[in-house]
Amino acid sequence: MNVTVRDRDVKPATKLSIIDCDIHPTIRNPEDVRQFLPKKWRALHREYGNFSREPLDTGMYPRITPALSRADSWPSNGGPPGSDLELMRTQHLDANGVEVGILIPLATKAGDQRNVAFGREMTRAINEWQIGLWLAPEPRLRGSILVAPEDPEGAAKEIRERAKDRRFAQILLQPRAVEPMGRKRYWPIFEAAVECGLPIGSHIGGQGGHAVTGSGWPSYYFEDHHAHVHGQQAFVTTLVLGGVFEQFPSLKFVLTEPGFAWVPALCWRLDKHWQRFRDEVPHLKRPPSEYVRDNIYFTTQPVDEPERPADLMTVIDWIGHDKLMFATDYPHWDFDDPRYVFGAANVPKEIQAKILRENARRVYGFA
Repeated sequence: MNVTVRDRDVKPATKLSIIDCDIHPTIRNPEDVRQFLPKKWRALHREYGNFSREPLDTGMYPRITPALSRADSWPSNGGPPGSDLELMRTQHLDANGVEVGILIPLATKAGDQRNVAFGREMTRAINEWQIGLWLAPEPRLRGSILVAPEDPEGAAKEIRERAKDRRFAQILLQPRAVEPMGRKRYWPIFEAAVECGLPIGSHIGGQGGHAVTGSGWPSYYFEDHHAHVHGQQAFVTTLVLGGVFEQFPSLKFVLTEPGFAWVPALCWRLDKHWQRFRDEVPHLKRPPSEYVRDNIYFTTQPVDEPERPADLMTVIDWIGHDKLMFATDYPHWDFDDPRYVFGAANVPKEIQAKILRENARRVYGFA
């Protein structure tokens, strides 16, 4: 929602008091993270850099807006957008009434390294970086425990160690791994999440070494950007059909930045095919849509805006007023401004309050 270039006459819909479930902190200098690596891995990173499974770096897109970020989010000290805590405070936390902001670190592709041992150490370093540079100096921020999915046992160990620090609100996984994440090789991660009482946040992105579409690598940024939705649809499908929620009925997933208008149609389709193919998945005791309703939460950004604004409210009604949480995607260029996000849809005030604050308080256990 880029309100500055809209022709709509949309007035601010809310008095600002929000929990933002998607803020992206950025590394100012590689040494900021390297300082938290053991000496061996510090030298390797300095010499060889990243060796991720992503053959393409989509962080360069869209090229007209470097670093995927708002033009006004570049700090005066020369660092990249999202790297300056003071600017984040004045431009977003203070200005938009952010009670709690959840950090989603994307830098270094730590969880996507081909060298699994290095990836494990890099996720630990990123978690320490969150504490030292963000969580310690700013009490409104909460971290996400970054883990390497291709090292499930190491990821589970990291979760159990970090969960003791309540400044971490969730575990962070990419939806695209080497294999569909509903498979049992990834279940140690889910077991640790349940044991520690933490939800798992899944932010769009990652590639697992595979093309992001079923027909290969996209030709345009437009295709790549839209494929994030397909990735999250596949992620929801593998979790449900793999029996993850039958095995871990209290496990919570929070899907971040794929939108949410696609959720009803996916559930309808899965339920229809479950009726036909249920003998292939006898471990599923209920229709797929029921697992989605019980175990998966969604964040608002990017808000899909239909031609008839009232249709958005219909989608929210179907998903459930208690299943949707607010996110801005700060400092990225498609940032959703909390002052305007519900301006045209006539979302009732009591439902706005749930989405902007109350649902996140409950899901993450914020006081």
